[in-house]
Amino acid sequence: MTGRVLSVNIGSRTITDYADGPGGQTGIDKQPTIDRVTVSDQGVDGDYIGNRRVHGGTDQAVYAYAVEDARWWATELGRPLGAGAFGENLTTSGVDVTGAVIGERWAIGDAVLQVTKPREPCMTFAGFWGIPDLIKRFTVHGAPGAYFRVLTPGQVGADDTIEVVHRPDHGVTIGETFRAFNGQPELLPNLLKADDLPERMLAKIRRRVGVQK
Repeated sequence: MTGRVLSVNIGSRTITDYADGPGGQTGIDKQPTIDRVTVSDQGVDGDYIGNRRVHGGTDQAVYAYAVEDARWWATELGRPLGAGAFGENLTTSGVDVTGAVIGERWAIGDAVLQVTKPREPCMTFAGFWGIPDLIKRFTVHGAPGAYFRVLTPGQVGADDTIEVVHRPDHGVTIGETFRAFNGQPELLPNLLKADDLPERMLAKIRRRVGVQK
């Protein structure tokens, strides 16, 4: 499967009254860059992270959102949503982000990224869009975008090809993982097949389903 990076988006430090970072700091307002950008296990070079307690880190180094899903939201809201509107580092085309399998690997530029987990909507996101019930609406729609860890650091840029170079056989997707934690707990046991989920998430699943490691 192949797709394309439509844009690479970088957030600068801003102060708002809705951000969850210390002192109202956030980097959610990401803008496309024309430059090629280095990605590593530390994240996307130049991208500001306001609250490192819940954002960033090895398992959330890069966040991608599909333009196909963004178009649905633009129609739903009746307003344009440009690249970076979801706080995503990569705006993608032609690859099913919601259907991405946990642990699958994407080759982009000279970097290799691995799908780790879905994004959970937060109050900062709702405040950024100015939609008080966005968390509920985002959860119901179930197209959360995907976080990645960086297996091979490298540079990525707009118009780079996305090639899915490996897909695990277990079949646990971003969409299934999101639903399991948001209203369909009966799906939780199946997530244990996906050992590329972040360890903290796996530990939480084991506790909830009563399984020892």
